Amino acid sequence: MRTWIFVAVLALGAVAAPVAAQDDVENSKDHPMFSRMPGYYINEYDAQDFSSYELMLEPDSKKVEGRYWSIDYRLKEGAKKFGPVQIARNYTDLIVKRGGKKLQDQVDSGGGEAIAQLPLPNGKNLWFEIYVSNEGQDYEIHVVEEAGMEQKVEFTAMELATALNSTGSVALHNILFDTGKATIKPESSAALAVVGDLLKNDPALKLEIQGHTDNVGQAAANMKLSQDRAAAVKAYLVQSLGITAARLTTAGFGDTKPVADNKTEEGRLQNRRVELVKK
Repeated sequence: MRTWIFVAVLALGAVAAPVAAQDDVENSKDHPMFSRMPGYYINEYDAQDFSSYELMLEPDSKKVEGRYWSIDYRLKEGAKKFGPVQIARNYTDLIVKRGGKKLQDQVDSGGGEAIAQLPLPNGKNLWFEIYVSNEGQDYEIHVVEEAGMEQKVEFTAMELATALNSTGSVALHNILFDTGKATIKPESSAALAVVGDLLKNDPALKLEIQGHTDNVGQAAANMKLSQDRAAAVKAYLVQSLGITAARLTTAGFGDTKPVADNKTEEGRLQNRRVELVKK
């Protein structure tokens, strides 16, 4: 009798397993802009606030950075299978209808890859790549929404002091401003607090706060913007952190002193900075 019960349990498990395996993997969901093909479930899922991904464009690949999704879909047992060309074009044609463009299409009846690009309202791009395999049984999408990395790790006051004593200056990329304005974003408070600690730990230290921009926009406007941003940092240190105003001077250099290539988003991100110079 026990043997019969054990065999029956195994049989029930064998029937139930495929059903459970066809549920979406835990903590997964479709990309906010793209639904899935009917009859497919999410087999693997990865979403990251910031990552890099290499698009396999021909003849040269392209590396993009920003918010990243990788979603692998698999056909449910008994569901209707769609052909690879139909699957890929459902996505790429949607992107084209929204104002994007198809960059590559190498999909046939067996499977393949397609890549598309969609301009976003913020001036950046969404990059989309789809791989279809097993004659449409499986497909995976990779989506990157261009964005700069949000700085989470800050210098300590001691590290800032070491850098200033060693080189005389230090560039900070984690003091952030509203686009085109000198309004300091709230998330900059941690970085500014470290600068305040630096000055409090060394009462004799005097700094020049320098503003720098990328080359987007008019040079004259960038020059004024950089000066205003340097002044905003000084005002914050004086008014919010109690630093004596006489210890701080300001200067703005606009886009005249780039440290990276302004032709790339990564380079422009490096050029938008606040520098502290020991006086």
